[in-house]
Amino acid sequence: MGISSNNLTFHKSTVNKQNRNELNQHKSCVLWFTGLSGSGKSTLANEVEKQLFSRGIRTYILDGDNIRFGLNKNLGFSAEDRKENIRRIGEVSKLFVDAGVLVMTAFISPYQADREIVRNMFLAEEFIEVYVNCSLDICEQRDPKGLYKMARKGEIKEFTGVSAPYEVPISPELNIETGTLPLAESARLIIERLIKKQII
Repeated sequence: MGISSNNLTFHKSTVNKQNRNELNQHKSCVLWFTGLSGSGKSTLANEVEKQLFSRGIRTYILDGDNIRFGLNKNLGFSAEDRKENIRRIGEVSKLFVDAGVLVMTAFISPYQADREIVRNMFLAEEFIEVYVNCSLDICEQRDPKGLYKMARKGEIKEFTGVSAPYEVPISPELNIETGTLPLAESARLIIERLIKKQII
């Protein structure tokens, strides 16, 4: 007979999130970067992390491509697999926040409902949705991985923005227009938000 959820007990740690935040001298949260492929999610997350690291903030980036080499390597790009991909990242992000880390996630995460499920895993002040807002035209012009070109040829199925939908965030905490804003300015807006909210 297998173990069911009825046989499990959640064990609370003696050291809690508040203790870890006090030790770190900053709060923990998730910056959830969402946007089309080529919008600059990973680039922006890396710039923000660099600036936070220089301030002594404990950080970690969960990048969409990197995660699919390990934790989510068994998932494809169907709607159901995308949903599971985001659910897992939400759970991992929750662990990082509990550990006192300011975690950044760079995932297309195209569906509003999936992003809302993740948002609801956190306290309101712990989840900051960052819409990396860049037009499809500019993303296609950039096409750093050549994915749009392949998608237009039909070589990639269910590609967001071409043959699969992207649902624009309804009310993100931050709307960063990376098609027009320089990288440094985009990162500055995010750092300012963290300061204003007394996270750092």
